Amino acid sequence: MGNTPSTSLSDCLNAVCNGRDNCVGYPDDPLYQVTWVNRYNLDIEVEPIAVTRPDTAQDVSDFVKCAVANSVKVQPKSGGHSYANYGLGGTDGELVVDLVNLQEFSMDNTTWQATIGGGTKLSDVTERLHDNGKRAIAHGTCPGVGIGGHATIGGLGPSSRMWGSCLDHVLEVEVVTANGSIERASETENSDLFFALKGSGAGFGVITEFVVKTHPEPGNVVQYSFSLSFAKFEDLVPVFLQWQDLITDPDLDRRFGTEFVMYALGVVITGTFYGTEDEWNASGIPDKIPVGNVSVVIDDWLGVVAEQAEEAALYLSDVSSSFTAKSLALRPDEVLSQDTATQMMQYIDGVDHGSLVWFVIFDASGGAVSDVPMNATAYSHRDKIMFVQGYGVGIPTLNQDTRDFIAGVISTIRNDTAETLTTYPGYVDPSLVDAQASYWGPNLKTLGQIKSKWDPNDLFHNPQSVRPGETA
Repeated sequence: MGNTPSTSLSDCLNAVCNGRDNCVGYPDDPLYQVTWVNRYNLDIEVEPIAVTRPDTAQDVSDFVKCAVANSVKVQPKSGGHSYANYGLGGTDGELVVDLVNLQEFSMDNTTWQATIGGGTKLSDVTERLHDNGKRAIAHGTCPGVGIGGHATIGGLGPSSRMWGSCLDHVLEVEVVTANGSIERASETENSDLFFALKGSGAGFGVITEFVVKTHPEPGNVVQYSFSLSFAKFEDLVPVFLQWQDLITDPDLDRRFGTEFVMYALGVVITGTFYGTEDEWNASGIPDKIPVGNVSVVIDDWLGVVAEQAEEAALYLSDVSSSFTAKSLALRPDEVLSQDTATQMMQYIDGVDHGSLVWFVIFDASGGAVSDVPMNATAYSHRDKIMFVQGYGVGIPTLNQDTRDFIAGVISTIRNDTAETLTTYPGYVDPSLVDAQASYWGPNLKTLGQIKSKWDPNDLFHNPQSVRPGETA
């Protein structure tokens, strides 16, 4: 714990730890930033007042009470993959509750409901579900992401069109609230808090345990990949529009998830179909998806998850770096026109990228995600058919050209529509104006009312979290 000068807060935190090693870290530790803070986005500096690593929900409760007594804001950290380092508070001086030690797992073999600790990484979720009955849930592809943030903000991935978002699998949670109490929340117990935790969790409490419904693992899975090199990005417009027409088809088979990825060397279209090769061919998708340098591989669930993790690492890895990221969420009536697609590609062709490491990624959504009513959970992007994300990575540091390039891609799309385009809070953007309205839209007023009840002093806080009494 170092030789931290005695303060009311440190005395309280140290008392909770009661001499345990690796229980709390302070800024006077020379290795504090490396071993305790570990920023994901190195371009955004932040220094928490302390980082705690609880072993139990009671530890979390006691740490929260220490923060309350000392008027210090709190943020939970699960995997720590916030683009703006919000799991570290997003601004200096907050208390971080790092859930890395909360790794509980159990499976009820009657209901096939799994109990998962709030600090579990997605790679471990996949393995533990597989090892306990060959079960699965929908989640994203980055293996180092923690379920604590993923399942409380949305949690989108290749199987989401088939099964819904990660948070749609959550049936119940154990959560520490702003007064330090340990509560259960579900549709039948503390249902208002449960609503808020399923889409805007970081502003409402620290979830120590999830109970989730699971599915049998799919048998065969078809993994599709199309790659193309070209003279200029403008040549991609017909290919992009063909892909966009496919994913906006209201009758598109829900077993299919896909991305359109542009990067410095060309384009890659990935597709995952959860079914047999015969079912894939019968779906009609092979006749509609772009053809060229195509690879089709038949694999099982674990093999495909591993392949998707490898692909995700090519875009934005688990390794900390300096990067900028911006995104948009698009309804079916907001997708790119031919003119907008052409303007976007011409912009990419003509501007200085500032880095060779950049990506513009379009993700298909809809399907089962859209089956859930907009007001059933805090997640407010049920009506979206597609997300676009722009990433620019600085090696070793981020320059202004790269920031401007990524911002320009998004603004080119945004400026060509009369609609006010919104953003998924899982792709957090610290530069957003009126971020809360963009993230939570029609649910924001209700969330503000729930916040006023459960956290009136805004203990659980980051720069863009829901505020008490927030109104749209």
